[in-house]
Amino acid sequence: MNLNAVKLKAVIRHKQTEMENQKTWHQQHHETLTIGNHIADSVAKGMGSWKFIIIQTILVILWMSMNLIGFIYHWDVYPFILLNLLFSTQAAYAAPIIMMSQNRQNERDRVQALADYKTNAEAKLEIEALAKKLNSIEVEKLDKIIRMLEETKPGQGK
Repeated sequence: MNLNAVKLKAVIRHKQTEMENQKTWHQQHHETLTIGNHIADSVAKGMGSWKFIIIQTILVILWMSMNLIGFIYHWDVYPFILLNLLFSTQAAYAAPIIMMSQNRQNERDRVQALADYKTNAEAKLEIEALAKKLNSIEVEKLDKIIRMLEETKPGQGK
């Protein structure tokens, strides 16, 4: 193994160690979130799931059934004004919370795109440097081959 290969392996090991010790953009972003941000993300995640839709549908069916066939007490008679009020209140709070979460997701996407761009730019520079180095090694090899051929040509000895 030649000296250049040893140096290259050492540089690669050093870069890998640096990368392992650095936090990803996602970890850095997650650390900056407040309790309110976490709550908004949890609410948006929960309300945007099939589990929420199914549970809410079951509760609505139970609510309406109990009020339609209740023998003793109807707390929300048809047309279910209290149920409509509950849905309106839920929507009034859910919409801004979901928008907060979406805005944060947009910001995360921008940060990720910037991190990807920086990584790609650094990779491009490293690839260009490696290509130059490989090209110079190739030129050196060709020069050596040409010198060896010139030395071995008949009638041209040193």
